[in-house]
Amino acid sequence: MSTPLLATVPPDRRGRRLTRSGSGWLDEQAPARSMWRYGLARFVSRLIARGYSGFRLEGAERLPPGPSIVCFSHQNWVDPLYLMAALPARPRTSFFGPQAEDMTRGLRNGLMRWTGVAIPYRPGKRGLVAAMRRVAELLAGGGRVAIAGEGRIHAGEGVILPLLEGPAYMSLRSGVPLVPVAINGTSWLAFRRRVRVRVGQPIEPPAEARSGLPDSPTPAAVRALTDQARQALLELVADFPDPARSRWIGGRLTELFNDWPEGSRPPTPPKSGSAGAGT
Repeated sequence: MSTPLLATVPPDRRGRRLTRSGSGWLDEQAPARSMWRYGLARFVSRLIARGYSGFRLEGAERLPPGPSIVCFSHQNWVDPLYLMAALPARPRTSFFGPQAEDMTRGLRNGLMRWTGVAIPYRPGKRGLVAAMRRVAELLAGGGRVAIAGEGRIHAGEGVILPLLEGPAYMSLRSGVPLVPVAINGTSWLAFRRRVRVRVGQPIEPPAEARSGLPDSPTPAAVRALTDQARQALLELVADFPDPARSRWIGGRLTELFNDWPEGSRPPTPPKSGSAGAGT
């Protein structure tokens, strides 16, 4: 395992690990929580997911037993709940994000803060240094870090937007596998409409990354791994059809916390792998 992403300074008198990047905000907004809270959150997630729609995990045998970066597709605010419900309890899963000024405000933020699953950063990408340091510490401790690679929600079961470079950078910098995971069936939620969580083949970083060298991955290496991860996600979602639009409770639940950059749900585009689709 390579050394942590950023150099540390000694813990404070309460044992909290601080950094020169000002992680006091992160320690306050996303304090470390005990395993029982995480276990309770996972139990409730599984209860809700199984009780409402049900879910199916495919490819569980591909999940690394140790630390990894999970790059998942993102259609709906509820995707992290299904991911937490589906993935094994060990290693413990943390989620990179959300972007928030105050994690004590709002129901979703409050729940993530209480359970300790979030690695937030502030608007304008402030606090990213501290967030990346938290990622490094969790991976060094054997944890799993999940990140929505597209950086936003999208419409369309077979669509994968161009990925941000964060997941690839984290994988290369820390020397852990990047695992593509596709979540399908959440574009429109409906009672007993099963959600599928499909795990792809882990993408191992190059040997020099696994040994801790080079210390900073090159832009070309990050782009190459990003492209490889997106192609893997496209293959994982290719066979899943778009469901009918949900009505009544399902429709309201679908859009309950969705934050569309366009202001509202956009039309469903052609599948990303189809002719004429963007790359």
